[in-house]
Amino acid sequence: EPEPVFTSVKTFAPATVANLGPCFDFLGCAVDGLGDYVSLKVDPSVHPGEVSISEVIKLSKNPLWNCAGIAAISAMKMLGVRSVGLSLSLEKGLPLGSGLGSSAASAAAAAVAVNEMFGNKLLPDELVIAGLESEAKVSGYHADNIAPAIMGGFVLIRSYEPLDLMRLNFPEKKQLLFVLVTPEFEAPTKKMRAALPAEVGMPHHIWNCSQAGALVAAVLNGDPVGLGKALSSDKIVEPKRAPLIPGMEAVKKVAVEAGAYGCTISGAGPTAVAVVDNEEKGKVIGEKMVEAFWKEGNLKAVSMVKRLDRVGARLV
Repeated sequence: EPEPVFTSVKTFAPATVANLGPCFDFLGCAVDGLGDYVSLKVDPSVHPGEVSISEVIKLSKNPLWNCAGIAAISAMKMLGVRSVGLSLSLEKGLPLGSGLGSSAASAAAAAVAVNEMFGNKLLPDELVIAGLESEAKVSGYHADNIAPAIMGGFVLIRSYEPLDLMRLNFPEKKQLLFVLVTPEFEAPTKKMRAALPAEVGMPHHIWNCSQAGALVAAVLNGDPVGLGKALSSDKIVEPKRAPLIPGMEAVKKVAVEAGAYGCTISGAGPTAVAVVDNEEKGKVIGEKMVEAFWKEGNLKAVSMVKRLDRVGARLV
């Protein structure tokens, strides 16, 4: 059983954009400067081998029903921690149900906090498995948020049984920015998943496979234009989900007309994500997308321009 190497730690895990258009449930990326913080400390008043949640706003304090709690307990079990009790506080920097991997950020920060507390013995893949336990309880067994939240950058999930993750490196010297526009609207993951077709026709399957391949090539080549084009080309998931988010179709159209290389729904929504390679241009596009949400969907929205997070969850 590992001994704690710190009495307390604080970690950060970034927001994530999952699905990226045609890559439903198998590709996601991390977004810089936006995410959740977890503070973790050794607490003699907590039963050995257990976690208590001391502070969290708007969410359950029961560690078995809280993403951070579930992931922390899972990481403790993997490490074989039985004689130390921990207390955890969660600081949400991400709105709930925004399509920016809110539950994954909490889980990633908690799993990494436990790992750092006990000497950093778990590998990234193991931390993803710890985070997947909490994702499974909240929004389904998919790693396209939790994997990039932990590992940073773009991560492709090649398989779940066994878990096989591939990190895709977008070249350091190339610029890649995301325009994130979040309307005041709730799009619960479970409801958005229920809208998906049970079966897919062969032409749409072939089309989406080719777009997903093009998107991966664009990431590896550092090609924001190709990435945007592929991101906008989903014929299976987005057409079913976009009508459930008021104004989304108009927002996508406006983003591309204003110069974005592509636009789609981030995760299950309602956040819209557009791809650019220039910050000033991104800000202008974001304003136009906000206007479209108001004009076409009667929804207030906020926009941000963020870079790719290449690091993932880390010790603060």
